[in-house]
Amino acid sequence: MWEVMMWPVVACVLLPGLLVYLGLHVVRRGIIFIDIAMAQMASLGVCFAVMKHMDPDSPLTFWISLGFTLLAAALFAFTGKRNGEVPQEAIIGIAYVVAAAASVILLSYSTEGDEQIKNMLVGNILLVTKEEIFRTFGLFVGVGLFHWFLRKRFLLLSFAPAQAAASGMPVKLWDFLFYATFGLVVTSFVQIVGVLLVFTYLIVPAVCGILTAQRFGTRLAIGVGLSLVGGVSGLMISFYKDLPSGAAIVCVFGGLLVLAGMVSMFLRPRGPSAPPA
Repeated sequence: MWEVMMWPVVACVLLPGLLVYLGLHVVRRGIIFIDIAMAQMASLGVCFAVMKHMDPDSPLTFWISLGFTLLAAALFAFTGKRNGEVPQEAIIGIAYVVAAAASVILLSYSTEGDEQIKNMLVGNILLVTKEEIFRTFGLFVGVGLFHWFLRKRFLLLSFAPAQAAASGMPVKLWDFLFYATFGLVVTSFVQIVGVLLVFTYLIVPAVCGILTAQRFGTRLAIGVGLSLVGGVSGLMISFYKDLPSGAAIVCVFGGLLVLAGMVSMFLRPRGPSAPPA
């Protein structure tokens, strides 16, 4: 068993932390489907490369995928209106639908289109390699340090956008930096686990943390802990029950969310929380 599961388990241990942190920002901003839209844009880049007969795992395919994701980052940063008549979630939803439809069209030109669509959605974490894990982990460390050094600005932007605008902060530029780094993380992770697991890892642990705690740091710790439990447990269940690994992990996370909802009814009083200084 360990020969098959070693590197998938290592991936589930090393990689989710940054995703939980970004997920807390996403939920607070009220743009829940930004991750799945960005993941779909990254997948659209992969589909474009496949149509051009490129290797889906090649460095060139990664850069093409990242380019599509950065276009989405610019779109969401400079056209999103938090207080306008058109909510940003509508723009995100439209981008997702168009990207998904375009992916299907591009893959219709490929003899392996059906299989590639399946890989985009659920991925195959069992095939992850040591090189992919540590390359992605190094990238995540770099993005994590970037957010750590600029954490006050990013937290202000997510938790107190009106205050950020009133302070003279160039909100759209900082939004673009957030979406660009977010897209870099999503592009790297979606090639390993697929769109559905990207959405699950970003949103479900963050929501569990929000349901069961009030302070940002506590929510982050709870989310990271649950992401480890959910990922490793899902892998073990998929191995022993001979189930698709991605689908099993998503279902385990669904169960953890239900459990967190039940616990939240007894643990904490209702009320808004504030980000750390």
